Amino acid sequence: MSQPPPGPPPGPPGQPGPGQPPRPGGQADPGVFGAPFEPQPGVYGPPPSAAYGSPQPYPQPPTVPQLQQPPGGPGGPGGPGGGRRARGRTAGIVAAVLAVVLLVGAGVWYVAGGDGGGDTEKPVAGASSTADAAPAPGKAAPSGPKAADLNARREDGENKVLWLQENTVDVPGNGVAQFGPWFAGDIVAKALYRTLSGYSAADGTQKWSVRLRTTVCSAPTLPSPDGKIVLGLESDTTGEGQCDRLQMVDLRTGEAGWSTQVARSGIRDTLSDLTLAVNGDVMTVGRTGRTDAYRISDGKHLWNELPGDCQPYGFAGGTVPLAATSCRDATGDHLVHHVRRIDPATGKEQWAYRIKKGYRVDQFYATDPPVVSLRNDEEDRWVVVNLNADGTYRSQLIGDAADDYAPRCEKELRGRSSNLDSCMGVAADATTLYLATRPVSKGMGDPTNSVVAFDLATGKIRWKAEAPAEQTLMPLRAEGGKVLMYLSALRSRSTARGGGIYALPPTGGTLQPVLRHPASASEVETTFADKLAVYSGGRAVLMRTFIGGGDDEQEKSTVSMLAFGD
Repeated sequence: MSQPPPGPPPGPPGQPGPGQPPRPGGQADPGVFGAPFEPQPGVYGPPPSAAYGSPQPYPQPPTVPQLQQPPGGPGGPGGPGGGRRARGRTAGIVAAVLAVVLLVGAGVWYVAGGDGGGDTEKPVAGASSTADAAPAPGKAAPSGPKAADLNARREDGENKVLWLQENTVDVPGNGVAQFGPWFAGDIVAKALYRTLSGYSAADGTQKWSVRLRTTVCSAPTLPSPDGKIVLGLESDTTGEGQCDRLQMVDLRTGEAGWSTQVARSGIRDTLSDLTLAVNGDVMTVGRTGRTDAYRISDGKHLWNELPGDCQPYGFAGGTVPLAATSCRDATGDHLVHHVRRIDPATGKEQWAYRIKKGYRVDQFYATDPPVVSLRNDEEDRWVVVNLNADGTYRSQLIGDAADDYAPRCEKELRGRSSNLDSCMGVAADATTLYLATRPVSKGMGDPTNSVVAFDLATGKIRWKAEAPAEQTLMPLRAEGGKVLMYLSALRSRSTARGGGIYALPPTGGTLQPVLRHPASASEVETTFADKLAVYSGGRAVLMRTFIGGGDDEQEKSTVSMLAFGD
């Protein structure tokens, strides 16, 4: 079988190359992505027989139209672990003390952190702070719109508004990212600025609050299976500190545990673009050319740099630990990347899939089976590759040139997170990948979009489902043989329609309601512009990913979370 060309050929005159948006009046040309990214033994670390098991035959990929860019473009710096714009943060190490405030009698603790040496310390109780005061645990936060009032206007077949949570944290004038929501038993938690709070998932009452001395700068997508979270915190309160402090908190109780400082390794380790991922009782802290792994239960540092020139810079959380790795060549550049399955507790590799030169891991859309979004920043190209469970090539998506696929991942939803495992608008099961298209206005109404189902065995499109007029669908996850999706609400001068959770079977067809949000809540629901939607335990929770600053009255009138259910 002849070898395909090393890269996508340019289109004919007047046409864009593969992977570029079609020009007005034209279509993107189909092109060849190139050969599967076979490992090259003897160049970057151990040969496949030593590190990855017996080499497997790699099929040639099909000729494909390149996928068009999702929002945010190619995503930032070209170095490994990039994917968002630089923030002009200083690279010097600031020796500052991490502290967390918790009111002991009212669910708050004061936790003294480490001395910057990287050793973990247990929390120490102390005095509470009056800054950024939160409502006392056990009482619902004050709210403008009331759930009872919205529910009183429900129509037949609509589910309830369980609770609304207004912002209670005084944030800086330019606003800050909000992290979460995380579920742990009957608790739903979020982190904002210097506060971590836990609420009853059933009625929204606050159960506990942890007041942090410095700003949250990173957080994993998922907590540990037993409900613990490890937050990344800034080293000081200047706004220019590094993101180099870690603090563990038990989300079930609000009790703070160990804290430590992440050690800097070399001048390139700016500790500003951290990717945090949880796999069982291990959390990895990835950034350019290095990952540190910690045991969540006790804070023990497990490993950092692995043998050889290939190092992970980010993991996907969950039961199947996949890592994005880069390999340093003779010039010191990290130009060759891999997808690897690595034991996060030891760093031991199970298999590796080499990515075509010039491309990097952009996102893990799924880990079981592996579905990986890859980008070439210099050529502004984007592809999605599907792998088998053993890391061998399976297929890559063959997109429709007329569609603009647009999942919304961490770097679009939050400017301060580079996690590789969190996207709305994409879901997968063993046979199918579901991908949202970019919303487009049709006429004078609000924009609408579609969900496209791809066959993972072939990469080809199976079917396309249109969202209702002036609403959008975003896949959340595949469950029980169906794909669960969030349908946005609509509020216009003449029409009000609630959002909700809807499902489609693998064959497509008519949308099936799982949870119907009441139209009476559409005015509140449509104010959530950049939001995350989470469906868990029969409840849907919407959370803003950014809280804008302003005067105190404006901040406190912002609904930061909204929950629906029975």
